[in-house]
Amino acid sequence: MGLFDFRKRGADEPVEKAVRLTVDDEQLDEDEDDDELEEKSAPADRAEKGPFDSSEANPARRYVDLGGIRIPAREGLGLRLEVEESTKRLVAVALEFEGSLLQVQAFAAPRSEGLWHPIRRQLAEQITKQGGTATEVKAKIGPVLETKLPVVARGGQGGQTRSARFIGVDGPRWFLRGVLTGPALSDPAATARLERLFRSIVVVRGDGPIPPRELLKLVVPKAMSSQVNAADATPAAKAAAEPSERTTGRRRRSRRDADA
Repeated sequence: MGLFDFRKRGADEPVEKAVRLTVDDEQLDEDEDDDELEEKSAPADRAEKGPFDSSEANPARRYVDLGGIRIPAREGLGLRLEVEESTKRLVAVALEFEGSLLQVQAFAAPRSEGLWHPIRRQLAEQITKQGGTATEVKAKIGPVLETKLPVVARGGQGGQTRSARFIGVDGPRWFLRGVLTGPALSDPAATARLERLFRSIVVVRGDGPIPPRELLKLVVPKAMSSQVNAADATPAAKAAAEPSERTTGRRRRSRRDADA
């Protein structure tokens, strides 16, 4: 596979189903007290070792520009751009590295409040309701969520699970979330390399007002545009070349939106 690939988000993929919970925050608005601020969750050396804000990025380093996210170019790294079928827009970037997969998404966040603590609690609750398991553990990057997600076979048979690790870092006015799957989950050295990859990402929040928990817009890299316009481009790739401005899920503005 080349550096870039497109993939539609299917409803039968358990990791994708769980990931979408981080976008739809209606239940979170109901469950969390607006008067209680959530502290940010990030490594103490985040500004020096990442994930980086666009103002902190190394200008001499070469990045793949995806709009709201920039990925440092490196040998052996594959990028999969995931398209939401209902809106035909890019909604996630999956990094394929050393046989494991790290899916990343960036969201707008309040200036003085973090999102990882409440989102982590919501994920754990909803994954458990779906029949999976979620255990919070401490890691060098901060609190992570070790999960086993229920897998439903095409024939309707269940009973199997798929492991995934949810990681998150609160930055200045943004939140970066990752989902790690594959061999790295059982190999501490590989886990460390994937976490370093996660921490090398640059988030481009921009200065304009964006509601908290809104997915930052992703765009097709210039290197991919020519491939999308080629005669043999797939329908999914052509649709992704013109991502919709619509947002994922419904938004209910709260008093905290003004802080964004």
